[in-house]
Amino acid sequence: MNYLNKKQKIIVIILITIIGIGIYCYTNAIENTSEEEIENVLEIAQDNTTKETEEKNIFVHIAGCVQKEGMLELSANCRIADAIEKAGGLTQEADLSDINLAYLLEDGMKIYIPNQNERQENNENAENTAKAENTPSMQIQDTNTKQDVININTATQEELDTLPGIGPATATKIIEYRKEKGKFKQKEEIKEVSGIGEAKYEKIKEYISIK
Repeated sequence: MNYLNKKQKIIVIILITIIGIGIYCYTNAIENTSEEEIENVLEIAQDNTTKETEEKNIFVHIAGCVQKEGMLELSANCRIADAIEKAGGLTQEADLSDINLAYLLEDGMKIYIPNQNERQENNENAENTAKAENTPSMQIQDTNTKQDVININTATQEELDTLPGIGPATATKIIEYRKEKGKFKQKEEIKEVSGIGEAKYEKIKEYISIK
């Protein structure tokens, strides 16, 4: 800088100093801002992850022949087998003959695991019903008993269980059929559910509807 005079040199030094200070402040500001942004992004990501986890969890009620009855919290896409496992497993009296362990669970659903005696009782009731229908003298109707009409397209397991001759296992089958095939188009279609024949349909047809 021999070609600059003393005044020019001072101006150049001042400018270089100002530029240096500006670069230093700008760099620090970027670093501080970056740290804050990273913390904010991490907090938002954590909140979203927690929210998504909560939204994906479902609650079901399991009862019957399991070690621990009650409400369970499960992740989405769990099946009946997962609920049984979380409930401590089955008791010795459990009967899985009519239970679909691969059935996909829904939030708010109730799962009932029947015992072996219930299956035997259902079979005996079905036999007695068939005998009664074949014997005119035994066809007695209790006019004092009133059964509410149930919409089989929206009824819960507990509501279906109130139908004549429909136990918890058959009620579960109706719900499984409804989920796999869609809503019933007509009442007679319920006869396609395993365990519901012509005789049982005749008993419940007056108490069911599709809308």
